[in-house]
Amino acid sequence: MKVLIADDSIVSRHMLEATVKKWGYEPVVACDGKEAWEILQKEGSPQLAILDWVMPQLTGPEVCRLTRQQQKDTYTYMLLLTSKNQREDLIEGMEAGADDYVTKPFNHHELQVRLRAGRRIVDLQSELLVTQAALRQQATHDALTKVYNRSSIFEVLDRELIRAEREGLPVGLALLDIDYFKTVNDTYGHIAGDAVLREAARRIKTAIRSYDSLGRYGGEEFLIILPGCDEACTRSQSDRIRRNLAIEPMPIHESSHSDVSLALTASFGSTTALPGHRISAETLLRIADESLYEAKRSGRNRVVFRSILGETEPLLAASAS
Repeated sequence: MKVLIADDSIVSRHMLEATVKKWGYEPVVACDGKEAWEILQKEGSPQLAILDWVMPQLTGPEVCRLTRQQQKDTYTYMLLLTSKNQREDLIEGMEAGADDYVTKPFNHHELQVRLRAGRRIVDLQSELLVTQAALRQQATHDALTKVYNRSSIFEVLDRELIRAEREGLPVGLALLDIDYFKTVNDTYGHIAGDAVLREAARRIKTAIRSYDSLGRYGGEEFLIILPGCDEACTRSQSDRIRRNLAIEPMPIHESSHSDVSLALTASFGSTTALPGHRISAETLLRIADESLYEAKRSGRNRVVFRSILGETEPLLAASAS
């Protein structure tokens, strides 16, 4: 673990550097408070810091205060190195954001145990961040396919529609349903069905753009949001995804059946929210859903696009009324 050592005394600096290196830390050295502050602002900065109280440019407490004012996910544990021993001074340092202090001349064993305590706190905070990320993933993503769940993809759609209206941009929408999925479940079982859904999600993700959003709409249905896509773009992107799904048969490995390969195809219903026309997410989804069922009635493995015109009024006309 990196340790920032900030001290304007070259003798003290070298002594601290050699000491923490002996304990297995990686020292990062600053000659004054300004340099220490600059280091702490960088990506991957040390999460442990030993700061001399009195330094040029910025004092140790000033570096602590600036660091605490930063909005960072990671925590920096800061020790003040000071010859001050008045209660008022120490309270000032702690109120500035220091976690602890060591008095000069420092006792090696005391410094070591205080650094060890700081490391425990930093490690616990890192574990907490990992746990928070995992909980956030569970709350927003489908457990099987690892794409957005239904509620989260709806939230994305609402945000994209608001942004598109503000910026005068279209938003494409594609709702797809895996063809003959019930037959897969009935013939090969639900484990095979789950494998099909995971593979479908994987193939869709490889076909969409980095700023598109994919969610499991329900069952074997997926919803794709295509920011900035007009009618031609939505048609093109939907068909690109359709072709990527059907690019090759998917092998099904089942203990109760000999290995077989299934064609992985889907039917698509697409539409586009147009600039200058206010439309709700519910209406947009209804249009896409109706288009999807038309694609299924027409023979499956195809894209049916429907315009929203006739479902909305232009924004200018709405304002005039």
